[in-house]
Amino acid sequence: MAYAGFFKRSAALAVLLALGAPASLPISARAADGLWAVYDSALRGAKYIDLTHVITPAMPVWAGFAPPVFGRAEAATAVPPFARKGQVFTYAESGFEASRYVLPTDQLGTQLDPPAHWAPEYPSIDELPPTYTLRPLVVIPMQDKVARDPGYQLQVADITAFEARHGRIPAGSVVFVRSDWSKGWPDPALARQDRFPGVSLAALQFLHLRRHILFHGHEPLDTDDTPTLEGEHWLMHHGYAQAEGLANLDQVGPTGCLVAIGYPKFQGGTGGYARYVAICPHDWPHGVAIGQVAEAPLSRSDRPLHWDARAGMRVR
Repeated sequence: MAYAGFFKRSAALAVLLALGAPASLPISARAADGLWAVYDSALRGAKYIDLTHVITPAMPVWAGFAPPVFGRAEAATAVPPFARKGQVFTYAESGFEASRYVLPTDQLGTQLDPPAHWAPEYPSIDELPPTYTLRPLVVIPMQDKVARDPGYQLQVADITAFEARHGRIPAGSVVFVRSDWSKGWPDPALARQDRFPGVSLAALQFLHLRRHILFHGHEPLDTDDTPTLEGEHWLMHHGYAQAEGLANLDQVGPTGCLVAIGYPKFQGGTGGYARYVAICPHDWPHGVAIGQVAEAPLSRSDRPLHWDARAGMRVR
């Protein structure tokens, strides 16, 4: 299978990450023996799939929080020749534009919840280690059961059945649960549902205590639909993070891919706007490969970005 070579290269990546390449080596030698070789052999030709929702003023937001508000940045003081005090920065008068965001919560859209979201004795978003950056990705599908029961919660039996078909879930991996709930995005009504797919407490405990995963993720904006959010409570009070608001899991295979993780470092942050990108084998039918899209320079659009007052954001 194509995945076999990808797994071998992923294993080589792990070894190289552990061993590193001596900094004293010339560039050519480091390229041959260091992580550049892994990039050239496995990642340059891989397919990249964005698993992240776009943040907009009209997006679904949990009922306890207000929606975000977008605006155009104004000059806080005179900054000749770009703007007078109080003037909006515009392409026409300033040569550039900047944005103003009112974000009532750090729990918006696709997220990475640090345990400090519920438990102050555990790390906040800025205290998560950089080792979260790149991990093996497992995607457990349960969309067929959710189609029959919109409030279905992943069970331990679903995990063991998955492993019987695909093998044991690796320690340190990231496990995302596919429900296809996100196909209704960005309808704000999604955030008002009383019943939605989730992950049972028993399944979370199995994944962390028996399989020792790094963290799990799900498509809805909550871990489960219990009145007290028992799964999220247990995770955070035991030092575990989680991903929420995932998208496009229908484009990722159950095994064989990696996930790259990025998030801002707000000091003391109890939530994290995050971006997740799946990195899949070169012959995977979804995603885009390096060289297939313009990168540097990026593509020029025939439809310039402009402020739309009705939408409350910039659009093309």
